[in-house]
Amino acid sequence: MAEPAAAKHSTSPPVIYEARDGVSWITLNRPSVLNALDTALAATLVDCVERAAGEAATFAVVVRGAGRAFCSGMDRTALAAGVIDEPFYRHWIRALNLLEDMPKVAIAVLHGYSIGGGLQLAVACDLRLATSDAVVGLGASRHGIIPDGSVLRLARLIGLARAKELSLLNDEISAEAACAIGLVTRVCAPGEVDAALAALLERLRHQAPTANGHIKRLLQASFHADPRALVEDVLRAQDDCMRSWETGEANRAWNEKREPVFHPPPARASNRPPTA
Repeated sequence: MAEPAAAKHSTSPPVIYEARDGVSWITLNRPSVLNALDTALAATLVDCVERAAGEAATFAVVVRGAGRAFCSGMDRTALAAGVIDEPFYRHWIRALNLLEDMPKVAIAVLHGYSIGGGLQLAVACDLRLATSDAVVGLGASRHGIIPDGSVLRLARLIGLARAKELSLLNDEISAEAACAIGLVTRVCAPGEVDAALAALLERLRHQAPTANGHIKRLLQASFHADPRALVEDVLRAQDDCMRSWETGEANRAWNEKREPVFHPPPARASNRPPTA
């Protein structure tokens, strides 16, 4: 992977944000400690995710790590010093919830260590692209704490039995093994990650953002409610989609025998978040 710009001195921000061509890029930027998590990083991550959620032109959010790893988990030095406390967890859980709840499609790009909080962050995203050298795992209870982010999500993703195995035994597994159980979406060679990510983003460019936002929200809701209780919500979502500019573009594209173009949205379009 072509590595994002790494921190060269302590004044570099712990997370870097950039938006271009319809994609918001969020880069964990503590490469000297393999992007280990501390309170400053968690607080900055919240700010970056909020910015991405508010970008009208953004259809996808890419979360990645500078240097040799995606994220090695909790900063053990900060944890041992007692400075990882309630403010960290409030920022951290808010960042994960924002990624999960935003109508944009969030993609985590994993390489090297993706351990503990790194895996929790990835699980909060919608898609996970991993290089074949990535190693994923939790390890929280080995350090006397719980995997706060993944304990709320992991079983929904890979099933209760496998979630218990990863959480209680703290095994570290390869990207291929993670892909086999649905924990990782796709695996590629380290030198092919830019092309693989570009291909995913190109696919998403041809999907209607209003529809994708509703799909993401309704899939999440289906884990908490009787599907029959969501019928009215589904009907409202479908009506919102049918009234969107994207449906008009899709119909024109079908008549003209071409792919629809949803990004960038036309200047007159309100690329609003899906309504509930």
